[in-house]
Amino acid sequence: MRRAVLAAIAVAVLATGCGATQGDTNSSSDKASSPVKKVPETPETPKSAKTPDGTLLVADFGSDTVSFVDPAPGKGVFDSVKVGHAPYGLVVGDDGRAWVATAEGVAVVDTDSREREALIPYGTEGLGPVTDGEYRGGGMGIALAPDGEHAYVGVNVPDGDGALETIDTRTEKVTGTASVGRRPFDVDVSRDGRQVYATDHDSFDVTVLDTRGGDTRRIEVAPYGTEGGLGSWLKPHYAAVRPSDGKLLLPFEGEKLVVVDPDTGRSTVERMTANTHQHGVTITPDGTLLAVGTGPIDPSEDEGPSLTVRAPGGKEKVVPLDGPHEDVAVSDDGRTAYVTGGFTRDGYWNGITVVDIDSGDTRRLAAGERPLGIAVL
Repeated sequence: MRRAVLAAIAVAVLATGCGATQGDTNSSSDKASSPVKKVPETPETPKSAKTPDGTLLVADFGSDTVSFVDPAPGKGVFDSVKVGHAPYGLVVGDDGRAWVATAEGVAVVDTDSREREALIPYGTEGLGPVTDGEYRGGGMGIALAPDGEHAYVGVNVPDGDGALETIDTRTEKVTGTASVGRRPFDVDVSRDGRQVYATDHDSFDVTVLDTRGGDTRRIEVAPYGTEGGLGSWLKPHYAAVRPSDGKLLLPFEGEKLVVVDPDTGRSTVERMTANTHQHGVTITPDGTLLAVGTGPIDPSEDEGPSLTVRAPGGKEKVVPLDGPHEDVAVSDDGRTAYVTGGFTRDGYWNGITVVDIDSGDTRRLAAGERPLGIAVL
């Protein structure tokens, strides 16, 4: 009941961030991201030196770069590469190439040499001028096929349905475009590569693309209902594919985990405990889900920012965080989480919170300019 009331409040009162419409060019996120700042390069690691394993790569949504970050205490950004305006999501393949969704196109970055190889323009029309902010046109979520042969990028079309573009990673060209829902925050791929999932934030659904035939279908994911439409805060943001069975996991408000069977379209709901507005997620090979809590919708009722660490059996550890965050990645050994402070709305900060998953201890690390997407190299 409380969430239904909040959905109505969001329409009437909260006209910024997740609760705003795409046409709101005066949102706080747009104000917060302008003017665009550049991330300074540092001379600590020369371009001739190979990027060390364990380096963090972050998308600088408030700039036109990706930053290479040494996560060790006292370290930070040691290099940056210009990729294109307002980079959002990124993904790194086994070959060391990063695919970065920007407002201008998908940038391809050699993470070993730390150089941009290409900027692939979108095939989708109606993206409008290259600009800043949460509602800018261009790429958002992005993922790679398991075999690395294709990249899939969700493209936001302001004031309309989005697109899911397929890129041939060998030729670095767009080879297909499919219609999806509004503002595809996240893109994921099934374990066998036969399906791609676009999480459509502003239309309360997930679009499933059949990579063999190109057909699409949409599955509504709205555990609180769709009341409030574009103005609602209670919409899907990011998803993770569960390794054990291929089902999609979508957290809502630190209260509900929606488990979607992408083959049947049926879903179930499990209880969550963080009681906070949730955005970015990742999942480890053993099925541990990590979900970023950005903070309260209603400060009188909800908890602040946090990181939920949810074991495969459903037991949760909630680690409080200082200030809003957006996305999360986990170290190869599964012991450390890296949570970006960029955030898609007002209140972002230029850094990463490093979380010891076992102890819950945290420390802050300066990193980039409004960092959103993150990967561990």
